[in-house]
Formats: sequence, C-alpha cells, structure tokens
Amino acid sequence: MAHDRAGQVALPEDLVDIAHLVTAYYSGVPDPENPVQQVLFGTSGHRGSSLDTAFNEAHILATTQAIVEYRASQGIDGPLFLGRDTHALSEPAWTSALEVLAANDVTVLIDSRDRYTPTPAVSHAILRYNRSGPESKADGIVVTPSHNPPRDGGFKYNPPHGGPAGSEATTIIADRANELLRRDLSGVRRIPAARAIARAERYDFLRFYIDDLPSVLDLDAIRSAGVRIGADPLGGASVDYWGAIADIHRLDLEVVNPLVDATWRFMTLDTDGKIRMDCSSPNAMASLIGARDRFDISTGNDADADRHGIVTPDAGLMNPNHYLAVAIDYLFSHRQGWSSGVKVGKTLVSSSMIDRVVGSLGRELLEVPVGFKWFVPGLLEGSLGFGGEESAGASFLRHDGGVWTTDKDGIILALLASEMTAVTGKTPSVRYRELTEQFGSPAYARIDAPATREQKAVLAKLSPEQVSATELAGEPITATLTSAPGNGAALGGLKVTTASAWFAARPSGTEDVYKIYAESFQGPDHLAQVQAAAKELVADVLK
Repeated sequence: MAHDRAGQVALPEDLVDIAHLVTAYYSGVPDPENPVQQVLFGTSGHRGSSLDTAFNEAHILATTQAIVEYRASQGIDGPLFLGRDTHALSEPAWTSALEVLAANDVTVLIDSRDRYTPTPAVSHAILRYNRSGPESKADGIVVTPSHNPPRDGGFKYNPPHGGPAGSEATTIIADRANELLRRDLSGVRRIPAARAIARAERYDFLRFYIDDLPSVLDLDAIRSAGVRIGADPLGGASVDYWGAIADIHRLDLEVVNPLVDATWRFMTLDTDGKIRMDCSSPNAMASLIGARDRFDISTGNDADADRHGIVTPDAGLMNPNHYLAVAIDYLFSHRQGWSSGVKVGKTLVSSSMIDRVVGSLGRELLEVPVGFKWFVPGLLEGSLGFGGEESAGASFLRHDGGVWTTDKDGIILALLASEMTAVTGKTPSVRYRELTEQFGSPAYARIDAPATREQKAVLAKLSPEQVSATELAGEPITATLTSAPGNGAALGGLKVTTASAWFAARPSGTEDVYKIYAESFQGPDHLAQVQAAAKELVADVLK
C-alpha cells in the first residue's frame, strides 16, 4: 500500500540530518563480526548508511586497499578513474578512497572541474583510455548508491572492461576488506587528503563524454526537428552534463531542476514515503510528470545517471519495460552500421514484449540473470547491440557498431527518446501503443512474499527437477528455468513460463522476502492468478 504522502514534496521531517550523517561516517566503528556491518558487494557495489554503521570510513579505507591489492594481482597498473555522485556520503568516501589510492602509488584521475561524475562517464573514460592501446590498463571506482535515499552511500568498482565488476572480483575484494576490518585496518596504507589530492591528475570527464555523443546518437535529427526537451537530473551527477549537452550540441533543452541539495528536499516522496531518486517511479517523478505538457520529451536520471525515466505528453511516465521494447524496436530498425548478427540482451525479469519485438526483427535474444555485468562481454566486443534491465538501466552500441559504455547509461537512453521522436514523428509511448496492437498488451508487476533466511537459501539454489507443477494459472508450463537461456548462468532463483505468461522468483538480499516478478498477455486478472499460483508453487517447493 502506498504511503499517504507518496508523490508529494518532502517535508522538513523527511530530511536527513547531513551533519549527523557525515559525523557518523567518521565516528562509527563497524563490528566485523556483524554481517550487516561487513563489506558486501551486491549487483551495484557495496551500499549502506553510516547511521547503521554499514557505510563508514573504515569500510571505504578497507575496500579501497582491497581494490588496490586486487588490481595488482590482476596486473592492472594503469590509472584509476575516480568519480562520485551528489549523495552526502559520496565526497567523504571519495576522499577516503583517494587517500588510500595515493598512498599505494596508484595514478588517480579525478574530475578537472572538481564536480560530480555520472557512472556512464566513468565507464566511457575507462574504455576511451584502454582503446588508445597502452599496455597498462585503466579501471575505475564510482562512489554512489545510485537511486538510494539520501542517508545511504555506495561504492562501485569497474575493472578495465569498464562495466560492473563480476563476482569473481567482488568476492575477493569483499573478503579482503572484511579481513582488514577484523585487523583494525592493519595493512591499509593512507596519506593525508591534501597530499592525495595534490598527487591526483585531472581528467575532463564531461567534455570527453559530451563531445563523443554524436557517435552514438543522431543529435542532428533532434536539433533539426526542434524537439523540446526537459531534463531533470533529480539533483544527481548529471546536473552539469545536461546544460553542457544543450550548449555544445545546440539542442532546445531546459534543465528543469539544476539544484543540488544533499537532503533532496525538492523531491516528491516515493511510494513507500521515502525520498528516493528513482526515475522509474511515478511518485518520485511526480513533479516532472506534472510539467509534461511543457516539453515534447521529458527525462529524468537517478543520482549517478545510470538509469533513465521517459515522460511524454500523451502518456506521462513510461513503464521501463515499455520503453526498452520501443528502444530495441527503433535501434535495430535505424542503426545501419550494426551487423545483422548483433544480438539483443535482456534480463530474465524483463517483459516478454521484448521477446516478441526481437522475434519480429529477426534478431537473436540473449536472456541473462539480473545484473548488468552479464551484458559487458557482448557490448565490449560489439556482438550485443543493446543490453537492458527492467529497472530502467541500459546501454547500446555506437553508430558504427563499436562499444560506447559497458555500464548503464541513463543519459543516452534519455536522449534516444528525443531522437525517436525527431526521426519517426511519434513519441515512444505512441510507438509502444502500436506495438501492443501488433503483439498484445501485457500486464506486469512485482510483489514480495515472506521467506526465512533458510527458505531464501533453498530458493537461490533450486534445480528444475524440484518443481513438480505442470500448469500455471490454467496454462501448461512450457519451461522451468533455474539457469539463464542466454549464457547458462545460475538465476539465483526460478522462472516458470507458459504460452502467455511467466513468473520469476528471486530471494531478496536485504529483507526476509522473495520477489515475484510476473507478466501476463491475458490482462490484469490473469496476472493476479499467475501471482497467486506462483506463491503456491514456490511455497510447495520450499516445504
């Protein structure tokens, strides 16, 4: 049930105390034997709050030292690109990381303007450096908890491939960081911040990224068509980028809200009543949705700009799955420089509308587990034209079929909506309605169901043979999956499909619940039946 003030502007009592938050970062001492206070890398790095002793100076010092040792063990001896977003804990953690990196004689490249750096700009920088051919390869760190609330901090590592680090790296890094915590940081090298900053080299993340945009987007078409764009950075790291994009590429683009405030007092509350910079949430995006008639296309990004939200005058905020389907339909019809063998990537919990669109295009679908890291190899080698997640994160290739970024890029996905409108004369939402006339209109939702820690462990390691059911919501089951069809990787859960519907169940990493993603092409009533049947099926398996 939605909070009674969801979609309304935050009140003073909703705001985090920044001084208290930052003080806790330096004063809090984590208990290395307490699981919730240990370093833990999820699909998007280590996240937590200093107020919970889950994101404190000790965590960052230990994690950075572990990254230094990991990159040395892998022969990574080039520069490290270091970026941060606008969360209150990001600059303190950025400084802590820089102190350790400099003490370990790592060449660190920081923003030449001493400003914020979106995740895609860091990925672009890593790839740009490594593409130039040096023997010493670069990697990067982005200090961001993405769209999480203002009280949180986050820390992500991107290896030389430019994308999110896989578990083969993050497990080693987290284990070593926790060992250092248990040793009271003995083994962590560090120098004072002033000396560390003086040693760092400057890199113009913004200009290199923005100057290169014509290689991945048709900005001339947007300019010529006079598409009126409203871009809302939601107080995040893309705040300087959107104004520069407008100026450098001469687009009719207004930065709707150029304000940066670590309390995010200007945000409307998310569905649960928290401040969260989720550009796929109608409640968090309520202000931009309310102004949708001022622009042909309105867009939002989360705090590190790796996610996108698309608002049109005719439909309001587009469902992320709907926009992914339209983006794929457009790109694979208009990118003449892409080879006929280039595939489409989607996560297993993304809409099956994508499957139908890809089939109509005569392309091959690569379905992978949740996590953008699974798209990295294909994007890097150019065999994957597009990789996208249901959570509004995606990237795609340059016009010539070369790699753009191997991490999610909310900026280019936002601009693509304007390119589509300019080239086709239709908003993405109008095109999606046309796709539903051709393929049907699916109903999609995610719900949670309670589960103990033991039950979650069972769910994460299921085999298809443990599922005895033969039908789901009145239809024969066509597939029971515990590994991804696209790459054979374990799902960490279960997916069950029928001719017109599917569900996927995955354990939560932070709560005593499991998540049920479900979709039906027979409408909302059948979707409810699928959800009920999914709960029953999973409960039977977990007995």
